[in-house]
Amino acid sequence: MSFGSLGANAIEALNLGAKLGNFYHDTGEGGFSPYHRIHGGDIVWELGSGYFGCRDAAYHFDPHRFRDRAQDDQIRMIEIKLSQGAKPGHGGVLPGAKVSAEIAATRGVPEGRDCISPAAHSAFSTPVELLAWAAKLRELSGGKPVGIKLCVGQPHEIYAVMKAMIETGVRLDYIVVDGAEGGTGAAPVEFSNSLGMPLREGLIFVRNALVGCGLKEEVRLAASGKVHSGAGLAVNCALGADWSNAARAFMFTLGCVQSLKCHTDKCPTGVATQDPGRQRGLVVADKAERVRRFQAATVHALWDISCAMGLETPWQIRPHHLHERLNSARSDSIDRIYKFYERGVLLDDPGSVASARYWAMARADSFRAAL
Repeated sequence: MSFGSLGANAIEALNLGAKLGNFYHDTGEGGFSPYHRIHGGDIVWELGSGYFGCRDAAYHFDPHRFRDRAQDDQIRMIEIKLSQGAKPGHGGVLPGAKVSAEIAATRGVPEGRDCISPAAHSAFSTPVELLAWAAKLRELSGGKPVGIKLCVGQPHEIYAVMKAMIETGVRLDYIVVDGAEGGTGAAPVEFSNSLGMPLREGLIFVRNALVGCGLKEEVRLAASGKVHSGAGLAVNCALGADWSNAARAFMFTLGCVQSLKCHTDKCPTGVATQDPGRQRGLVVADKAERVRRFQAATVHALWDISCAMGLETPWQIRPHHLHERLNSARSDSIDRIYKFYERGVLLDDPGSVASARYWAMARADSFRAAL
């Protein structure tokens, strides 16, 4: 959740809540702002196609600016945003009315002008180049974990990344799968309603890709997309997630009422606005405590559910523990509804899996399908 999309008080409250609760705060693609720094909560620095906070005069990635900032002890991981559920395949737009002097300085863009993120990255154009850039970011940051975030679109593109990791030997540290149901009030409606895989299908697909290529032990998997409850966390664990991220739910802890005025700078609760008068109603200390309590209660609910299942930890939840109702008379376990691949099957016998044609279409040297 970027500074710019959100106001300074909202960013402060989220970061202080993360500090108090001992969990991390993702910057969104808007850069690492002064308001992320004030309270010292752990940061995951997200890099979108605009490279905000580490771009040169031509708006391309600047390795020197990145290195100087990424080695800050507060920044714990680097996340390359390829796409997200809010607007898969579409760059973000921060209207000029919200681009204040502070936001312009944080992002490295002109004040008062629309801030547009390109739909595609300029630092790489192929899966192999993506991994080379991730390795470069890891080196420049002093060895910090580097991963990607995406909303699954074309399945062969996921397999292309897998093939690139196998061929080059370079590994991503983690992959965050964002569901198509994720989104914001500022997202293009046609995109948020119609594009991208829902979280369940996307998460299972990427889990199968990692397991099927024998990479799951090396590459962690995270889930994001309308996650708001202990039960939702348990479902994601069953489907293969090592952890879950949440954005919308924490917006509610700040006071969001989904007025859908995010892009107008007239958010009625002071969350998604740069107007000092509107922000005044968002008291940082009060909202930070709400952020902390919500996260703690949600994780506690997950552990309660795990104990009720007779398990010692949430990471013991497996697909067969999760049931889904198929109709009014019958339910079945999720592993009887979806196929969960065995380790190495994509390498040893790719023709045996349902997604064999996507595997055949995937190329390490291109995101385009080999038809």
